[in-house]
Amino acid sequence: MKFTPTLSVKTFDSFFIASLRCCAVLIGLLFVSCDSQESSSKPSQPSAFVPSGPLYVETGDLEAILSRGYVRVLSPPLASLDYLPRQSSPQDRVNLLLEDLARDLNVKFVRVRVKNHEDLIPSLLEGKGDLIVANLTITPERQSQINFTVPVDIVREQLVTRESDTQLTHLGDLKGRTIVVRRSSTFWNTVQQLKAKYPEIIVQEAPDHLDTEQILDRVARGKFDVSVADNELLRTVQTYRSDLRAAFDITEERPIAWGVRPDSSVLLNKLNTFLSAANLMHSRPTLSTADFDNIQHHGVLRVLTRNNPATYFLWRGKLLGFEYELAHHFAKKHKLRMEMIVPPSRKDLLPWLREGKGDVIAASMTISPERETEGVAFSRPYFTISEIVVARDDEPEDRLQQPEDLAGRTLAVRRSSSYWTTLEALQNQGIQLELIEAPEELETEEIIARVASGEYDLTVADSHLVDIELTSRQDIRAAFPLGDPKQHGWLVRRTNPNLRQAINAFLKKEYRGVFYNLTVQKYFENERDIREHVQLRVSQTGELSPYDALVEQYATQYGFDWRLIVAQMYQESRFDPDARSWAGAVGLMQVLPRTAKSLGFHDLGSPESGIHAGVKYLSWVRDRFEPELSVSDRMWFTLAAYNVGQGHVLDARRLARQQGRNPNRWFGHVEETIRLLSKRKYAKHARHGYCRCSEPVKYVREIKQRYEAYVQGTES
Repeated sequence: MKFTPTLSVKTFDSFFIASLRCCAVLIGLLFVSCDSQESSSKPSQPSAFVPSGPLYVETGDLEAILSRGYVRVLSPPLASLDYLPRQSSPQDRVNLLLEDLARDLNVKFVRVRVKNHEDLIPSLLEGKGDLIVANLTITPERQSQINFTVPVDIVREQLVTRESDTQLTHLGDLKGRTIVVRRSSTFWNTVQQLKAKYPEIIVQEAPDHLDTEQILDRVARGKFDVSVADNELLRTVQTYRSDLRAAFDITEERPIAWGVRPDSSVLLNKLNTFLSAANLMHSRPTLSTADFDNIQHHGVLRVLTRNNPATYFLWRGKLLGFEYELAHHFAKKHKLRMEMIVPPSRKDLLPWLREGKGDVIAASMTISPERETEGVAFSRPYFTISEIVVARDDEPEDRLQQPEDLAGRTLAVRRSSSYWTTLEALQNQGIQLELIEAPEELETEEIIARVASGEYDLTVADSHLVDIELTSRQDIRAAFPLGDPKQHGWLVRRTNPNLRQAINAFLKKEYRGVFYNLTVQKYFENERDIREHVQLRVSQTGELSPYDALVEQYATQYGFDWRLIVAQMYQESRFDPDARSWAGAVGLMQVLPRTAKSLGFHDLGSPESGIHAGVKYLSWVRDRFEPELSVSDRMWFTLAAYNVGQGHVLDARRLARQQGRNPNRWFGHVEETIRLLSKRKYAKHARHGYCRCSEPVKYVREIKQRYEAYVQGTES
């Protein structure tokens, strides 16, 4: 697509863009088609599925699976890593079991996600998957259609209401209340039995596209009265929200299992053997202070950590973090499954370790004698940092150059941090600084943000944390280091010498090795968001990019304005087909390789495949948002989700509702609440946890600005 440029380069400056007429933008956005239009332009595929996993129909048994090299796992909508694991949850255990099963069979597993829960069994029988892995309770009706494995869990169904609802204490209190559940769930039969006993109960059918957590969210907001969930799922939900409670149990314990076709007898036998061994092997007590031999016997390593950008976080549905990757590498070396556990605050890390709620702390802890007196022991060091005084960017450099310059200044740090000890030592040396206690629930980056806003005068932070902050903000600066460099270590109980020995051997071997160096570079040395400013302009050839024709082809196929895709492509890769991000996203549209594979792309090396994969993924993301949204806001939500993951956007929309903002509007509403997810106060109640969510705000605004200029330029 070419056009004759009618605007000079100077025309495309910020003043001009700010003065563009809204109608130009709306005209462009209206080219973004609705669901009915896009369905006609997409390749045909079974209507029961979203684009995830190979859409391959076959009804063979285990031999067919081994021949093709992968097992197709039918899962409910959103049944993947769409949340941040804080403690062991049913979904965590399922994911780990599937990984173990794939290794046992020497195949890969791919998820085939159905659009609605009611599609699970029909899709299995039609051969669109090999087994159902979902929260399926064994019932006579289901047993007449499919075969179940041995139970993978035992659960109780519970009536769930708002925390503030104190009226429900027993079944008799349900008279006149409305229970909302999906008809396709086992909860429907349970509720119908309750209604037969208590006719005054009202039963309301929930839309089948809502999963149980989404239904519970509506209960918490008062949109639904009460609902039903199994006790294990509710426990997981309560790790990140405190506005729901179980009123009482409404069933006895019931088994849940995986499902296979009736004629898949060999697969069923293999699964039963595997699950029986796995359940025996991994049935570890919740509290355990046992040493490494017991950990290896049960096959699970429990890692206590924090949810922040240096240790452990969720990005585009992918678990990341320096400590997470290092611990995962250790677990993998010893053929262990890893469970990530995030206590409520940093001060809980040591008590939880001593109590046996975890096996090791991997949370950027500075090695100090004070901490080792508390019944725990550090590993050998694996990372060296300096403690840096952090000031606002407008602080004159000549005023803060050495420790003596802290006299008369106020520094805010957590009392439990090593910084507190360092600053107390300076006070004892006669430097008259004021030391104030920051709340323990604040992560270091939140304290730095308070320095930037002027709420705190100064603070201290590890040098690698300062480096991370400086990649995305310009309102702070690193003043000077305090004392000699210090070292980080992992922590174990003193009563676990074998675990400590295994960790030390691992760190000794890996330290400064290829994996270690690449991981350090990935998180602390890449500039990530520090990109040179490239002036927006239309090339002399009249093209927006070197790939306009390809972009227009695939944008039309999936129902987008091609100029919007070009604007996004520039934001993602600066039109560099060989671009690779710090997190492993590649190509012109910066798609994660695993995402590309789930969409049917196995090579993102060419510009065409990179563009096609990116636009197809953008379409998939758009379909996750309700079509009732305005065309423009649905697009802004889609772009934000493409950048940071849909989960963080959903958390921000929930937060917008709670704060009285409009959850269906991006600008001025959700873009404001998504920023709050970088604050511990809000992140700890978010399903998807911490998010450096100034990034999607910037991402959407810059694409919108560039797109407006493209619209104006191409239509003038």
